[in-house]
Amino acid sequence: MCRRPTLVAEKALLKVDAIDAYYGRSQALFGVSFDVGRREVVAVVGRNGAGKTTTLRAIMGLNPVKSGAISFDSTRIDGMKSHQIARSGISYVPETRDPFSLLTVEENIMLGHRRGSPYDLRRIVEWFPDLAGLLRRRGSELSGGQQQMMVIGRGLAPGPRLLLLDEPSQGLAPVVVKKVGETLAALRGEDLSVVLVEQNIGFALSLADRVVVMENGIVVDRLSSIESQRHPERIERYLGIH
Repeated sequence: MCRRPTLVAEKALLKVDAIDAYYGRSQALFGVSFDVGRREVVAVVGRNGAGKTTTLRAIMGLNPVKSGAISFDSTRIDGMKSHQIARSGISYVPETRDPFSLLTVEENIMLGHRRGSPYDLRRIVEWFPDLAGLLRRRGSELSGGQQQMMVIGRGLAPGPRLLLLDEPSQGLAPVVVKKVGETLAALRGEDLSVVLVEQNIGFALSLADRVVVMENGIVVDRLSSIESQRHPERIERYLGIH
């Protein structure tokens, strides 16, 4: 899939429109807006505490949205329960990998599989061949990198149209980050959009069509992939990179 230099999706699959959201009793998001097109990867970057994870949780119905709107495929989803949002075609892979420790790798992956999903076990193992010989092991017995592959596979199993990924490279060795990145890049050819929250800027920029920069719960910049490569200082100044 060719990258597009646009800052606004031609037809948004996901539209986040001026949302205010809370983490506990504290307001964490202030008028956050961005959209995601079909088959597009949008990276959301920023320091710890910028509001990146809260944004994903708000999309998924896990953090309350007090004002603004979130639409998926032209249908309002803010106010829906998280299981309803999942059924609509959104999968969330949180930062904590949380394998079901008593289940095998195969059972972990297929837990949320839905009839009609294009991602059966065989296909998921094709994306993550490192898991091929581990399917009968318990999820808790895997390395961090193997667990990350497993939970991304679990996120794909329902056949989502939008995948929300929270810090998939966190805590992984560079060689594993490279493998995960290669798989996510290969998924660009699927009928799948991705919102990628990352602090590993090199990893994020290698995958993203567009970049949303957050600070203190506010969107402070938006860049196309081309702009992010030509003007990295626009991102670096908000991340304390010099």
